[in-house]
Amino acid sequence: MRIEKVYNNNVVQVIDSQGRELIVMGKGLGFQKKVGEDVDSSKIEKTFVLQHDYQMNDLANLYLTMKADELEVVNDVIAQAEEVLGIQFDLSLYVALGDHLAYVFERSREGIVIENPLSWEVRKFYPKEYRLGLCSLDRIREKLGLELETAEAASIALHLINAQKNGAFGKETQTVGKIVTQILDIVRLHFGFIVDEDDTSYHRFITHLQYFAQRVASERAEGGDDAFLYEQVQANYPDAFACTEKIRQYISQVYDFQMSSDEQVYLTIHIHRLKMSSKN
Repeated sequence: MRIEKVYNNNVVQVIDSQGRELIVMGKGLGFQKKVGEDVDSSKIEKTFVLQHDYQMNDLANLYLTMKADELEVVNDVIAQAEEVLGIQFDLSLYVALGDHLAYVFERSREGIVIENPLSWEVRKFYPKEYRLGLCSLDRIREKLGLELETAEAASIALHLINAQKNGAFGKETQTVGKIVTQILDIVRLHFGFIVDEDDTSYHRFITHLQYFAQRVASERAEGGDDAFLYEQVQANYPDAFACTEKIRQYISQVYDFQMSSDEQVYLTIHIHRLKMSSKN
C-alpha cells in the first residue's frame, strides 16, 4: 500500500493494490513517513474504505483543525466504545464525533455551556452509551484538562447511538422519553414532590412508565377493564387515583390515546408506592 497523505503519526491515507483509497490507522503508522512511501502493514490496526470524496475532505479538515492530543481523545473514546459495545464503527463516526468535540472544546475554553435537551432520555434508555459518555468526560479532563458539563456525556452517547446500524435514536424513542417526562411532571405537580431517583419504587415506576409510553407512542392499547380492581384502588388510594386521572386526561387530550382501566389501576398502585416511599 502506497501512502497518499499523512494525517498524523497514527492515521494515513493510502492506495492499495486494487487502486482503492483507504484510511488506515495504527500506532506510529505515519511517523516520519512521506507521500509515495509504502506503509508498514504490520502496524495497521483499522482499515476504512473511502466511499465518497467528501469523506476525505471532512477528515482532512478535522485533522487540520484539531490538535494531536484532541484527536487522540477522539480515538480513545471510540476505541473504548467498540470494546464495551462489541462493535466496530465506520469512518463517519470519527468525523462526526471529532467535529462535535472540536466545537465542544472551543466552547469550553470560552466558558460557554449548552444543555442537551435529550439528556434524560439518553440516560434512561441507553445506559451503556451514557456511561461511555461519562467515561469520555473523565478522559477529556485527564488528557486535556477540560472540565465539561455532565450533560455533554449525553451528546457523546448520542453520536455512539446514531453510529450503530440498529441503534438510531429514532422519533419513537424521543416520543417515549417525552411522555415519561410529562407524566413525571404531572406527578410532581400533584404531590409537590417526587421520591429520590435512587429509590427502588422510583425505578419500578420509571420502568412501568417506559412500557406504557411505548404503547402510547406505537398506538397499542393493552389491558382490560376489571371493574372490581378499579373500584378498589379508587377507594383505597384516592390521592394516587386522582393523580392518574390527571394523567389519563392528559394522555387522551395530547396523544388521543385511551388508557384502559387496568392500566390506570397499575399506574395508581405504582404512584401510591412512590408516595409511601417518600414518607420513609
